[in-house]
Amino acid sequence: MAEITAATVKELRDRSGAGMMDCKKALAETSGDMEAAVDWLRAKGLAAAAKKAGRTAAEGLVGVAVAGKKGAAVEVNSETDFVAKNDQFQSFVRDVAQIVLSGADSVDALKTASYPGGGTVDEKLTSNIATIGEQQSLRRVRTLSVGEGVVVPYVHNAAAPGLGKIGVLVALESTAPADVLEPLGKQLAMHIAAASPQALHAEHLDAATVDRERAIAADKAAESGKPANIIEKMVEGAVAKFKKEAALLSQLFVMDNKTPVQDVVAKAAKDAGTPIVLKDYVRFQLGEGIEKKESDFAAEVAAASGVPQKIDPVS
Repeated sequence: MAEITAATVKELRDRSGAGMMDCKKALAETSGDMEAAVDWLRAKGLAAAAKKAGRTAAEGLVGVAVAGKKGAAVEVNSETDFVAKNDQFQSFVRDVAQIVLSGADSVDALKTASYPGGGTVDEKLTSNIATIGEQQSLRRVRTLSVGEGVVVPYVHNAAAPGLGKIGVLVALESTAPADVLEPLGKQLAMHIAAASPQALHAEHLDAATVDRERAIAADKAAESGKPANIIEKMVEGAVAKFKKEAALLSQLFVMDNKTPVQDVVAKAAKDAGTPIVLKDYVRFQLGEGIEKKESDFAAEVAAASGVPQKIDPVS
């Protein structure tokens, strides 16, 4: 029997897309024969994931969970929205959020974390791909915590408890009671879901994004034909407006569209008789930033069948 090394297990995993433990078992069952092991995995339906790896997964679910003074947000992608309604997929996202809460606070750490019932999260994901029949991926995770106060979760248009297409966490640092902080956190989370701030403070905005806005403002101002000193003021005014509208604390609260968020928090603190600090937030929107590949279904079917597409003549 050939020696089963970590290198051969990795090679089989790379070739098949199956989980590490499944690859070890396949090699053991086939006396280390690589080709036979690939066939063994295919026969068991465990190599199916490899065929799906090139597909775009931009649907799926965002999951949020809170335990004590810590919250977690995860995004798990699938190819179609139909899978997001699958009980197996929903259970996986819910379990993954709990695993992140327990300490797996990066995608790499999450993949190698133990999954309830045995194996790792990555192995469970591979198994799900094979059984559900669609490419799926762990896209991102984030945690928030407070020393004193609350972390409030919110899911916009929830598909199931704690699961949906937009998930938000709000961290409020304060000694105020939970019955004061949680309603405030819920309203702030709803604002964040709707207004999509890019940073907590203006000074935390991405420098490249601000530079891009400045360049756009400069191009627009230059078209006015005004003197250089006026153009400079126009550009700075436009950049200041962008920062105000992009940073959470200076955004106008969506509930009344006139009060800055920082003033909403300050009023709540005054009413509670103790400081309240909006420490941080997380907003995950499903698929944001993923370029979805547009496909011609008829062309795909024709290509798969080997039948050339009919092209209408140009008149």
